[in-house]
Amino acid sequence: MNALELTALCKTFGTQQALADVSLAVPNGCRTVIVGPSGSGKTTLLRMIAGFEFPDSGSLTLNGQVLVDATHAVPAHQRQIGYVPQDGALFPHMTVADNIGFGLATQSEARHARIAELMDSVALDANMARRWPHELSGGQQQRVALARALAQQPRLMLLDEPFSALDTGLRSAMRKMVARLLSDAGITTILVTHDQSEALSFADQLAVMRQGRLVQSGHPMALYQYPIDEQTALFLGEAVVMTARIEAGWAHCALGRVPVDHQTSQGTTRIMLRPEQVLLSTTDGGGCRGVVTEREFGGNTCTLTVALQADGDVPGQAILVRSSGLQAPDVGSVVHLTTVGTAHVLKKPTALSPG
Repeated sequence: MNALELTALCKTFGTQQALADVSLAVPNGCRTVIVGPSGSGKTTLLRMIAGFEFPDSGSLTLNGQVLVDATHAVPAHQRQIGYVPQDGALFPHMTVADNIGFGLATQSEARHARIAELMDSVALDANMARRWPHELSGGQQQRVALARALAQQPRLMLLDEPFSALDTGLRSAMRKMVARLLSDAGITTILVTHDQSEALSFADQLAVMRQGRLVQSGHPMALYQYPIDEQTALFLGEAVVMTARIEAGWAHCALGRVPVDHQTSQGTTRIMLRPEQVLLSTTDGGGCRGVVTEREFGGNTCTLTVALQADGDVPGQAILVRSSGLQAPDVGSVVHLTTVGTAHVLKKPTALSPG
């Protein structure tokens, strides 16, 4: 059953169309991530779901209740939707406890117990209840903001890049904690981010936006392996994209002869492999030859740029390959490359018009 249904949403600001015919179904209890470059319309879409913006056309339904259509719109404060903005937006004149309890019933034992329960759920020590927002770290402020949103027992939780201001280690820990907390509570969640790795790790469902349109949605692994086009492929991570001639289920390209996932495709097109599908060896084990031209050490892994050798009418090109950080060959080394799995045949690019 779908908790949230977005149908043909359109929104224009002056002459700029921010959303164009966006439709998306969010299953009950699902963590959906909306990802896209700046200006793609993802934050406008989130604010529309929250009730801070209203569409020019289209409809929005939550748990069977129509929140927006051509005839009416439910105000934001009546939607029972939790919202955590990027900066947390805590009230600076209120303590942690008062921020979390904002909107709860007036002072009572039950209110204090509920605040303590919420603080515990987001891993905040009870002795922080009397602190002021400026006395908290960035991660602590985000947890207070999350607890405040959970206090209202929302039907839907919206997260607008809530981890972007945190350092790398804390960001990962907060993301895992929030994902676990929301899953345990069974709360349907929508996260907006421009961070590809964050999107892939947090999402049960991933939606990619570009120029105000929803270009592809589905399971994160499916989008990573089978992106609809080259732009989406490169946005979701490093990719080896090259021109190939497809014949009888095989691609003939700079990497040699590679099986493809679209058995009916024929002729010249573009294919994609992820760097982890390209295996590298310093001994001749078949495949094609190349020379390491760049070496970027990253600890346990190393990203290599390998210039492939031209083969007859197939020109060489430089591609990215991942290797063990401790066993990566030096710049100038001759290497042999083979592939695993199938190459994905990309659709030919089509212009996205916001109008």
